[in-house]
Amino acid sequence: MANTDSRVTIHMAASLDGFIARKDGRVDWLETSDEFADGEALDPAFVETFLKTIDCYVMGSRTYETALSFEAKGFGWSYGDKPTFVLTSRDLPRIRDTVKFYSGDLVQFVNGHLRPAFRTIWFVGGGVVSGECLRRGLADEVRYSILPILIGDGIPFFEELDSDILLHLAEVKAYKSGMVGLCYQVRGHRGEPRNAEDLSLQVDT
Repeated sequence: MANTDSRVTIHMAASLDGFIARKDGRVDWLETSDEFADGEALDPAFVETFLKTIDCYVMGSRTYETALSFEAKGFGWSYGDKPTFVLTSRDLPRIRDTVKFYSGDLVQFVNGHLRPAFRTIWFVGGGVVSGECLRRGLADEVRYSILPILIGDGIPFFEELDSDILLHLAEVKAYKSGMVGLCYQVRGHRGEPRNAEDLSLQVDT
């Protein structure tokens, strides 16, 4: 049974024009040189404390491969020792015990497996996974970090939404880096979406 105290958060950093990566998957644009004097500074101690409140991460296979490439380049593993679930039907390398792979129905996975075991569940990519999470009514909130750059084309934050999703703006923060952080509570659908295909056919994102 789903834990009513659990919270599913979709979080992504994206360009101002709504892309989370270039078409080829590159995210070289994430490092920007902007400065906003009136913005808040990201206190490393606060960030560390906040990350401890996240119980597990969920991502698609391309996001996982990007994380592996960052680690190979010496940037470290972004998800600490938290359980990390990769939605994929592909055979991917498993380089740490905290990583588990899943292929199947997303509703059953979130409500039947994740919510009973974890209180704070973060979906961190990619666009199809995030879109499917919203289409199935699984997300409680969306955290959107907007970077001060336009890249013109790429992989969109949310893919394949087929109905309006009503949101409530809960928080806005501007940072010295020029990044703007938005937090929205998910209110629900306007109208009924068409039946979605089993996520096991779509999770390679």
